[in-house]
Amino acid sequence: MKLKVCGMRTPDNIARVGKLSLDFMGFIFYPESKRYVGDNFEVSTFESLPESIKKVGVFVNEKPTVILEKARKYNLDYVQLHGGESLEDCIFLKETGIEIIKVFSVQNNLPINELERFSEVVDFFLFDTQSSGFGGSGKKFDWSILEKYSGNTPYFLSGGIDIDDIEHIFSLNLPGLCFLDVNSKFEISPGLKDVDKLEELVLRLDKDSSLEEI
Repeated sequence: MKLKVCGMRTPDNIARVGKLSLDFMGFIFYPESKRYVGDNFEVSTFESLPESIKKVGVFVNEKPTVILEKARKYNLDYVQLHGGESLEDCIFLKETGIEIIKVFSVQNNLPINELERFSEVVDFFLFDTQSSGFGGSGKKFDWSILEKYSGNTPYFLSGGIDIDDIEHIFSLNLPGLCFLDVNSKFEISPGLKDVDKLEELVLRLDKDSSLEEI
């Protein structure tokens, strides 16, 4: 099980979290978010990150040309589309060589038809809790819904995940689940992550993953 920590913003916090054994780090380029990286986010902020941690830029209903510009400026490994981006937007970005994580907000059912439409275009899905905003609500949805997922596109699970949820997640039969995405439950304040709590999560994931292999 791979781990993504999203909503990173400050250089020192990014450097400290980057020393943990995680796989993805998310940076929000949506000005309305409490975790927006800011207008003066420096490319040099990434100098402390090991190459093994993939940089994910999070966008909400942004113009594809702007997404492409930011992806190239910051040398992003993935773009995460968290709004109502169209299939055509994804095709445009994919043709430039960008890898895409497409987010779907879930409450009671999976949007099966939409998943089928996007499955050939994007690299990963991300399932988050439906809310009035665009993620970061700290609220969970009924993860057992994903037991019905039959697609071939691997996905991230998001939405209020905390350390105490790990055992429950591993107990579910969730085909396609390859990544956990954490954010608000591991914060001291919006955009500032609790490094000690994240380290505990990494250790818990390593332990539970090892038990799954036995």
